[in-house]
Amino acid sequence: MKRWLLCFVLSMSALASHAQKNGVISGKVTEKDNNFSLPGATVKIVGDNRYTISDQIGDFEFLNVPAGKYQVEVLYIGYVTQTGDVTVESGKTAVLNLQLSPNTQNLEEVVVASDRAQGQSRALNQQKNNRNITNVISSDQVGRFPDANIGDALKRVTGVTMQNDQGEARNIIIRGLAPSLNSVTINGDRIPSAEGDNRNVQMDLIPSDMIATIQVNKTLTPDMDADAIGGSVNLVTRATPNGQRISATVAGGYGPIREKGIYTAGLVYGNRFLHNKFGIVLSGSVNSNDYGSDNIEAAWSRDDFGNTYVEEADIRKYDVQRIRRSFSAAADYKFNDNHSLFASAIYNWRDDRENRYARTVSLDPIYGEDEETLVGFSGSVTRQTKGGIDNDRNKSRRLEDQRVQNYSLRGEHLISPSVDMDWSVNFAKAREYRPNERYISYVLEDLEILSDLSDPKKPVFTPIGEDLAASELDELTQNTDDTEEKEWGARLNLRFPFSIMPDQKGRIRIGGRLRLKEKTRNNRFFSYTPIAGMESLADVQTVFYDGNGFNPGSQFASGTFVSANYLGGLDLGNTALFESEAEPSEYLAVNYNAKENIYAGYVRWDQDLTGKLSMILGVRIENTKIDYTGNRVLDESELDGRINTENSYTNVLPNLSFRYEAANDLVLRAAFTTALARPDYYKLAPYVDIIAEDSEIAAGNPNLDATFAYNVDFMVEKYFKSVGILSAGAFYKKLDDFIYTFNNSGFTSDDFANSFPDQANPIPVGEEWEFIQSRNGDRVDVYGFEASFQRQFDFLPGRFLKDFGIYLNYTYTHSKADGITDEDGNERLDTELPGTAPHMFNASLFWENKRFSIRVSGNFTSDYLDELGSEPFNDSYYDRQFFLDANASYKITPNLRIFAEANNLTNQPLRYYQGTSSRLRQLEFYESRFNLGLKLDF
Repeated sequence: MKRWLLCFVLSMSALASHAQKNGVISGKVTEKDNNFSLPGATVKIVGDNRYTISDQIGDFEFLNVPAGKYQVEVLYIGYVTQTGDVTVESGKTAVLNLQLSPNTQNLEEVVVASDRAQGQSRALNQQKNNRNITNVISSDQVGRFPDANIGDALKRVTGVTMQNDQGEARNIIIRGLAPSLNSVTINGDRIPSAEGDNRNVQMDLIPSDMIATIQVNKTLTPDMDADAIGGSVNLVTRATPNGQRISATVAGGYGPIREKGIYTAGLVYGNRFLHNKFGIVLSGSVNSNDYGSDNIEAAWSRDDFGNTYVEEADIRKYDVQRIRRSFSAAADYKFNDNHSLFASAIYNWRDDRENRYARTVSLDPIYGEDEETLVGFSGSVTRQTKGGIDNDRNKSRRLEDQRVQNYSLRGEHLISPSVDMDWSVNFAKAREYRPNERYISYVLEDLEILSDLSDPKKPVFTPIGEDLAASELDELTQNTDDTEEKEWGARLNLRFPFSIMPDQKGRIRIGGRLRLKEKTRNNRFFSYTPIAGMESLADVQTVFYDGNGFNPGSQFASGTFVSANYLGGLDLGNTALFESEAEPSEYLAVNYNAKENIYAGYVRWDQDLTGKLSMILGVRIENTKIDYTGNRVLDESELDGRINTENSYTNVLPNLSFRYEAANDLVLRAAFTTALARPDYYKLAPYVDIIAEDSEIAAGNPNLDATFAYNVDFMVEKYFKSVGILSAGAFYKKLDDFIYTFNNSGFTSDDFANSFPDQANPIPVGEEWEFIQSRNGDRVDVYGFEASFQRQFDFLPGRFLKDFGIYLNYTYTHSKADGITDEDGNERLDTELPGTAPHMFNASLFWENKRFSIRVSGNFTSDYLDELGSEPFNDSYYDRQFFLDANASYKITPNLRIFAEANNLTNQPLRYYQGTSSRLRQLEFYESRFNLGLKLDF
């Protein structure tokens, strides 16, 4: 250690004394035909060990180069190697811009210079030259799949699966780790969450055509935010072009499930001005889809005699309209060769309007003479309509207005020939606003219920003797939910050469990071009682659904409901018609305010040990300060006071990784890294919800520790000249202090006093209540294997066969969790970590020449544990899924393309089951989607 410190001091002294004798080489790597930037290029000084990698906009830089004449070489998969000469003067920056041409002929091997190959080349060059283990997808590759949003594009990445909402990919699972253990950033800045309970980023909010590159980082480096145990997804927006660019897309489609249209449009404009010093790019996208879903649900129970039965069953029909809008802008200004400024902004806005018609059958078992044998069921039937006020925004539907925006300013500066600096500041905001959401339901009680459990995967329950005139108004409510998260961020990084190995490249990076976060949830809920009328379903306007065309089967006829237009038109604010009453039990306990300040610093040392072997050694330190406020609620409705807690903790995160380039086309990687995952916001909120009537207490836990992970990764990557890759790797993760839901049905007055010493004790001595709280478990072990293969069949004979290609990847994961207890405090043995899908597989077969392309793609995920219950019987599983998609395009002219897309050709439903696959929990169908459009690109 002393030797290294001495070397460091001597090297810094040498840098200071020789800086003015040396200079800098900088430049940009672009494609010759269209002037597009080429990121991830390897740029070398011929005859020297110096090399660098071009950044996202194709820029490269060599620091501290002795004065003299040099030859610079650029290598790029799929492109002809290019060289250029440059002269370096002391204390000055020499500029060398290099343009590459696609490699259309390489000896006897034909390499197709198609749009797909060029886009894949940009992605693979970045992936190959990144120092950490990543998967990179360019916008060209995303465009080759029929994916409307970022989530749908991500599900095709090795080791990634997605949880769906209304048929669209929403929450990301990386290497079997749940969404709360992953992070999502835009241009390196964390995206805040619009959801109230957690930190999850809704991936269906961002259109796929607004992103230039998707980077899935499976291992972290010390200069990256540490809160990404599974992985970090970085969405890179469009950078300013090197010349004028105009692109437009228009498309129309059809959704058979509701026989409605799908409409899409997009526009991109970019150019450079002021003698190329100033560049700007503007992008806009809009997508409107009016569709829906058909759904059945069941909740299973088991009595004291071992009888298993359904205690509640739903038939649900959803009508959904999603309008997704996105706008982005980026600008840069190059003051001179040493100083540049960059600004970017992106605004994503999604309106989700929904009506839901739900028939719920609640069942009470009827026993025979032995009082143990089930002989039938009685129960009640509730018919509920979900909607919203009839105005210009809600349109008689429940409106979920979600918006995520990010604004950043960044600077890059060459301080001296041996030191460069970059800095950035950013502001991000996410909001979910649900105004005037309405529910109305009518109930019929004491009915005989006929059950058909011949197929437990589709149980059918038929009420006998329903009379709409005998139904009674069960609820009429209106709520407004408002969740908002804001984050201010800043970072500063310095980089300078430093090597302890003679004639080998080395450099030190140091930096600091600041994140100031605030999240609030402020919900309101009111119930209404009609002063006259509306006593039964016979007194109101209704709609009827007979089950014809219902995807789970025509046997699921849901029947009569209040019409959404009638519900939306009710004048609930008119005191002459309705009496209103606040319902604090619906919002007091869930409202909270959270503040988090995160301060971080790091040191990263990149060192080439030989001409083939390189190392990253570093450490990151993150300090987190929290200030949370929640409510203490009595009997669900009485605010007994506000509770404020503060806490602070520091995490030290070491990092060591190696990269060995055995050959120009073969890379081996190994990494030992650490990462963390902060608890979800609501789990940390210090609320206490005391429900004396049910002898139940639910509470937040501000003393939760962040989950800490130790990660080991190995990866081998073989790159093909025909722009492809064969890779395989293994990983292991040890998670300490993972978070689970603790349930204790024997919670006593003494337990409460120990858990909440500063609060009034609601539990009478001698009684036992149920207590629910998030707790830290002991540890989780996650390990797995992944493999990927992409290649064009250029080795086959004949032009037709050479135009075929394939894309395959497979991931296996397994986990084991210790320290989880059931409601009696007994440890659950052999329990998996929720979200760990054992098998994930993607396959895509394509054929493409210079004008026409066609692709068929499959995506498979095996079933996995989604939620852990109090015992295995109550565990909830996400069932296996297989999606089949197809798309094709044809170049009418070099600038005009027509395309067609088909999604979910298998009509794959979303299916959950309880405990075992035969016990249906949820089955929801969305049917296929079809699109036809034109894309114009100059």
